[in-house]
Order: sequence, then C-alpha cells, then structure tokens
Amino acid sequence: MSLFDHKMRDLHELLQKKEVSVSDLVDESFKRISEVEGKVQAFLTLDEENARNKAKQLDEKLAGGDSTGILFGMPIGIKDNIVTKGVRTTCASKILENFDPIYDATVMQKLHNAETVMIGKLNMDEFAMGGSTETSHYQRTYNPWNLDYVPGGSSGGSAAAVAAGEVPFTLGSDTGGSIRQPAAYCGVVGLKPTYGRVSRFGLVAFASSLDQIGPITRNVEDNAYLLQAISGVDPYDSTSANLPVPNYVEQLTGDVKGLRIAVPKEYLGEGVQASVRNAILEALKVLEKLGATWEEVSLPHSKYGVATYYLLASSEASSNLARFDGIRYGYRAQGAENLIDLYKKTRSEGFGDEVKRRIMLGTFALSSGYYDAYYKKAQQVRTLIKQDFDKVFEKYDVILGPTAPTPAFKIGAQIDDPLTMYANDLLTIPVNLAGVPGISVPCGFDNGLPIGLQIIGKHFDEATVYRVAHAFEQATDYHKQKPQL
Repeated sequence: MSLFDHKMRDLHELLQKKEVSVSDLVDESFKRISEVEGKVQAFLTLDEENARNKAKQLDEKLAGGDSTGILFGMPIGIKDNIVTKGVRTTCASKILENFDPIYDATVMQKLHNAETVMIGKLNMDEFAMGGSTETSHYQRTYNPWNLDYVPGGSSGGSAAAVAAGEVPFTLGSDTGGSIRQPAAYCGVVGLKPTYGRVSRFGLVAFASSLDQIGPITRNVEDNAYLLQAISGVDPYDSTSANLPVPNYVEQLTGDVKGLRIAVPKEYLGEGVQASVRNAILEALKVLEKLGATWEEVSLPHSKYGVATYYLLASSEASSNLARFDGIRYGYRAQGAENLIDLYKKTRSEGFGDEVKRRIMLGTFALSSGYYDAYYKKAQQVRTLIKQDFDKVFEKYDVILGPTAPTPAFKIGAQIDDPLTMYANDLLTIPVNLAGVPGISVPCGFDNGLPIGLQIIGKHFDEATVYRVAHAFEQATDYHKQKPQL
C-alpha cells in the first residue's frame, strides 16, 4: 500500500504522531515517479533538490513540536502554466522553453504558506489549448488506466500524475473543461471553482474571462482542503472575489436529504455514449436512495456553447498571446532581417499548430468588419447561456450530468480532427461561460476506462457541490479503484 492511498487527514495524523516524516512522503513521490514516469510521462520538470531540502526543513520544524496545518509537508505537482519562482515554466511550448520566472503565482505563495512541497511541473496541452495533452511541444502524456489512451487535457499531466500515484494531488487550470475532463478520463476528482474564487495572478493567460485554477485529488475531502488553501481575494487580481471562504470540509456531512437536482436533457442527449448515460442514471439512483430528488430540465442555449466558447476564448488568446514576440522573454528566432520579420519568425517557430489555429481564429473574430458578426454575437449568446443556468438555479440546488460525452479516446484518434476534439468539451464549456463551479467525480467504468459525473453549483456555492460529490463518493467505491500500471 502506498502512503498516498491515505487521505490527507490521515497523513497529517501520521506526521503529527511522528510515524512518518515529510522526507518519507517526498521519497514516496520520487520513488513512484522513477517507477512509472517512463510510461505515463506526466512531469516536464522535477524539482528534486529543492523538494528534498524543504522536506528536511519541515522535518526539523516537526521535531521542534511546531503546530502545523493540514497541508503541512504534503507533496504536490503544479501544472506548467502556473509560474513558479526559479523553476522553469514553459506552458509546454517551445516559445517559453527557457523561461525561469522571477516571482511566484498567488496560489504558489498560498501553498508555500501552507508548507506544501512542490515536486515538479506537469505536462499540458500547449498554452492550455487542447483536450488530450497531445499538443505539448515536449512529450505526450498517457492515461494510467490504459497507455493507448489520452489522459484528457489540457491538465492531462495533472490528472495522470494523481491517478498514477506519483503525487497525492495537483493543481490544474480550467478554461473550457481542462480540469474536469482529464479528471473524468483518469478517474480522479477535479474541481473548477467559481470564476473569481481563486486568484489568476501568475497563471499564464489563455482566455482571461474563463481561466480558473483548481485542485485535482484522489477524493473529495482532499479536494476541499486544497481549495480552502488556495481560495480568497488577491490585490494582484482585480477579478478575484472579495468574499469569505467557507470551511468546505465542514460541509461534507454526507446528508443530501431534500436536495433538488436538475438533469438537463441536453446533457444526456445526442452525442453522449450509452455507457456514459447509463452510469449517470445509476448515479442518480444512488443520490435518490440518499434522499435527493431529481427532475429533467432544459438548458436550451448550451448547444451553442462550443461555438461561443471557441470564438471568445480564441479572441482572448489572440490578445493575450501577442506578448510572446521574441523581444522581452522566451524564444527568439535567429536570422531576422527586421522587427516585423523577427515577430513572424519567432511566432511561426515558437508556437505549435493548435495555438496558431486559435490565434488566427481569434484575430479574425476581432477584426474590423467581423467583430459584430462573431465576437459581439458570441458575447450575447454567452449571456443567454448564463441566464439558462440562473433560471434553473432558482428552483434547484445543483445540476448533474456527465463530465464528457465518452470515456477517453485513443492517442492519435482525434488530433488531426479539431472539430471532433472541440466537441469533447460540449458538457464542460457552458460551466466556464456562466462562471459557475463544477466538479467531476468517478461514477463508473467502460471497458476499464473511467467515466466522470459532473456536479454543477450556483455561483460561489462550492460547499453544496462538495457536499453532493462527497455523499455520492461515500455511497460508492469508484474512487477506491486504481489503475494497474
């Protein structure tokens, strides 16, 4: 049995009783990485020397009898688009292959304050653009449940590392489903918080009105602890919400009696595989036994979600990625004859195909003569999608459905077909457009590949989302199953 099979709370207790040390936890992580990383390829950078030094310091603190928080000494992996002081941050792109940040993201500062130990930086789709972790410039990450399949994306490294037992938990980022979809494909728990709940300062921007950092863990309770640690208002991020952060773990009562669940008919309709639909209906039966009730509802504008998202996200990406020009930092092309030539060569050589595709789409949507027809129209539809959610939440506590329409697909199966790849985000994208929180928890298997249940809540009501997810988790044992690598 691995130490990481214990919940965070149990590990904390073992540390307090001096039955394990922080160095033991860090050793466990690097030992597992040495065993399976060759197959899974979740990490881009390992920070072993710093991790071991920090573990020693924390062990000394523990020996001195200092009281510690629940995250004390816990090893964690970080998605490679979250800047880490002195540790290379590449966004899995050639254009940032030699970028060593001189500051920490706010979430990193909060994790340092909680005295976690960073093990390394995790692979992802380049600049978080992709749904399979196949657009990374450096390597492909593989699904620990079946190495012929993708781990999902863009936080594929973050989900695969947790599923493979390399670290007990990780941080990912979610712009259109990039935490929840890989969590579903890898059979782990992934939460996208409400927009504004977690600071985006130090998250390399893809689409600023959609991006959110969130936790990926083995179980719901650990997820709640991690969100608690990284949430809160931040003077460096004007979009972070100045609202109190509730004690999420206290909400995990297992009680969902009288809870009203909405199930959108669009989330169980065309394009959703039969095995996935059946797993969701079985999950609803579990919650019914626990005392919840559910009814079918409609989110009529969700069918426009994918088109709306790809216009808005690409437009914001076209603006955000203009800063990578070969002048201030990152890759610079050689042999340019003038400034314009330098821009063209650097961006042509530095960005991969998917990133170029989205920059071009976004630039087109924002250009004169097309702005009203595309970008403005997409913003109007976004408002309608948000209003659909508001209307349902007047009567119901949570919305339930699948996280993704199918289990993981084979590596190479969709990488040359961007439209099919984009359709995988059909069920996650509306949540980002509306800015509400959503979690994916394991709810079944199809041919040995995990299926994810998505639970969506009201703005800043992560507490209820966690309560439902935890009640379901306690009544089932999908989260206890592990891939055999």
